[in-house]
Amino acid sequence: MCGIAGWVSYDRDLRASEEAATLDAMAETMACRGPDDRGTWTDAHAGLGHRRLAIIDLPGGRQPMSVSTSEGDVALVYSGEAYNFTELRGELTGRGHRFTTDSDTEVVLHGYLEWGEAVAERINGMYAFAVWDGRHDKLVMIRDRMGVKPFYYWPTPDGVLFGSEPKAILANPLARPRVTLDGLRELFSLVKTPGHAVWDGMREVEPGTVVTVDRDGLRRRVYWRLETRAHHDDRDTTITTVRSLLDDIVGRQLVSDVPRCVLLSGGLDSSAVTALAARRLAESGEKVRTFAVDFVGRTENFVADALRTTPDTPFVHDVARQAGTLHRDIVLDPDTLADPDVRARVIRARDLPMGLGDMDSSLYLLFRAIREHSTVALSGESADEVFGGYLQFFDEEARRTDAFPWLVHYSEHFGEDADMLRDDVHQALRLRSYIRDSYETAVAGIERLNGESDFEYRMRRICHLHLTRFVRVLLDRKDRASMAVGLEVRVPFCDHRLVEYVYNTPWALKSFDGREKSLLREAVADVLPRSVYERTKSPYPSTQDPKYAVALQEHARDLLAQPDHRVFELIDRDRLSKAADEHTAPQVTGASRRGLERTLDLATWLDMYRPEVDLS
Repeated sequence: MCGIAGWVSYDRDLRASEEAATLDAMAETMACRGPDDRGTWTDAHAGLGHRRLAIIDLPGGRQPMSVSTSEGDVALVYSGEAYNFTELRGELTGRGHRFTTDSDTEVVLHGYLEWGEAVAERINGMYAFAVWDGRHDKLVMIRDRMGVKPFYYWPTPDGVLFGSEPKAILANPLARPRVTLDGLRELFSLVKTPGHAVWDGMREVEPGTVVTVDRDGLRRRVYWRLETRAHHDDRDTTITTVRSLLDDIVGRQLVSDVPRCVLLSGGLDSSAVTALAARRLAESGEKVRTFAVDFVGRTENFVADALRTTPDTPFVHDVARQAGTLHRDIVLDPDTLADPDVRARVIRARDLPMGLGDMDSSLYLLFRAIREHSTVALSGESADEVFGGYLQFFDEEARRTDAFPWLVHYSEHFGEDADMLRDDVHQALRLRSYIRDSYETAVAGIERLNGESDFEYRMRRICHLHLTRFVRVLLDRKDRASMAVGLEVRVPFCDHRLVEYVYNTPWALKSFDGREKSLLREAVADVLPRSVYERTKSPYPSTQDPKYAVALQEHARDLLAQPDHRVFELIDRDRLSKAADEHTAPQVTGASRRGLERTLDLATWLDMYRPEVDLS
């Protein structure tokens, strides 16, 4: 796992000292993603930068990696993992390719030499990589199917800048840190428009897409999309197929030359990954390490609410005992969760104030603690999107409303993200229209099977929206928080074979027993503790300690003591003052707490990046 950056300019020589120094600076912003090694490669019109987190073939996988041909050099910078690199290597060897390392990076490079950009269609994995093809003076940028690994680019008048994260691009003087109304709309709407990067002038390489840049300009080609297909398997066959896929996926994703572990929450998803990983590793006499997050006093003082009916820890320990894992709870206190330094680290990791308050801080702190023991972690992330695990999949209002289903009750549980905005800013954003237009665009291309009932088609649309919009928010959150501490998190449930198969399974099969994630539960029933098998869905934990909310108020009052702070160009001072009033402490959950978190995030971001904010 790594961080990549690069610059293509057809009107200048990037080997010049000033340009080379800029390329180094771009790559250096990725140091957190790649603490083990660094490298740059330059040609006349292309420069590639790399920071490496060594996972496979520790001595042999250095980058940028290049091959000289009679027609020109071909160079690669690569972030991610190709889980089928062994098979691809065998196929390429049979076609005459010779390898000097055991790394998957070299396999991807030779795969490009053999198949060109079509190599993307042969890789099973999570990846973002760029190839400078000196034979044709072109740059090829490719991102994995589900968007597990981030990838951004910035078209320039004579080429392009690119990087794993926006901070790499913003380190180049050609990139101007500016956010317009459209960027703010994206920040406050939770719709995750494909290709949108919030920063004006910047774009995402969309999942499943190839972006090519040459002297004639920039072109995009989609090599994978979520397609509608008929499902013919009966229930037993479907359950057996899901289990077979999961066994293969988890086995592939356990391959590593560095210590690995599993993130265990005590829910169905992470428990399934833990149990399957434990079985696989037991074949070689190895125990799997597991880690869980908890909060001081949470288990003893837990109060059930509409989202979380049980604490995680008892279920975590049930799984750890049955699977025989080497387990550790990471217990966090409210002062650490609210620490401004932690908030700043999270914002720096994300490049944007898009966080979820203590849920972001705790995830970062969990990953930081894990990194002291492991370099690779497997996660249960995305199972809810794949198998239908969220409350909105079963909520009648969310089912029948023509809107993003996760937004139907979002404000009820978390408060409105835009509640603290000034009235004039809120009116300029026109968020309702933006969200409505985004929804209509999102559902426009979803195919319907011949003969598919209205209900099944509506559920297909809900599943499609989660897999192409909502999951990308969570994958980005996971990647940024983990890579900020040099931890690679793998996501078995994002294997495209599993996604395609389950997506096309009718909802009647996905919920055949009337519960969430019926197919997954039955596919792994034999390896789960009964307590987890019977447990209902519980979201990622959030602290209930009122000390956390009190700390937020203190930080908000510090902000209010700076009347000239730029945040008040966006945030209503009176609303913030009311939420920060020591005599009206905000609820443990709800709009007041959410508003404080978003405001403090926004202020931290404005201080850190000093963006131009254009409200016109």
